[in-house]
Amino acid sequence: MKHLLRIISWKKCFILSLSILPLLVFFSFYGLYTNKFYFLKIDNYIFSLLMIIHIWFLNALYRLEKEPHAYMNITRNLEFIMYAISLVYLFKIGETLYILLGYFEYSEQVLPPTFLPVGLFILSLQFFLLILTFATFKHRRERIGPYRFDRVHK
Repeated sequence: MKHLLRIISWKKCFILSLSILPLLVFFSFYGLYTNKFYFLKIDNYIFSLLMIIHIWFLNALYRLEKEPHAYMNITRNLEFIMYAISLVYLFKIGETLYILLGYFEYSEQVLPPTFLPVGLFILSLQFFLLILTFATFKHRRERIGPYRFDRVHK
């Protein structure tokens, strides 16, 4: 993990996360099997709401460096929520991988020609976002240090 932090600095991690999140929100409405966008499915909006929490967490980390005492409790609570959201990211990776592995079960006449390229692109974005999320946690630990629970209300 230390080698990864040398490659992906905090600034790169912040910019890449903010670049990947809108792309994944866009592709969360995309149906791989049909090559269409579905805006009326509630499941797609749940994933988008989780992305808003991720952006809020990145914003809190960015502001934490400037005003450490004002944003410490918010950042701590958002980081604990982000641990649960990273499990959702892991689930979405598994779901996309399951859909992509179904390519060989169906004939090629049923699936659109964009199935594999777009599916692999979405899978790589999801995997890279999970890596960036864990790198963000590690950067927070190195830059800010551990959370002190004895100063909860200060």
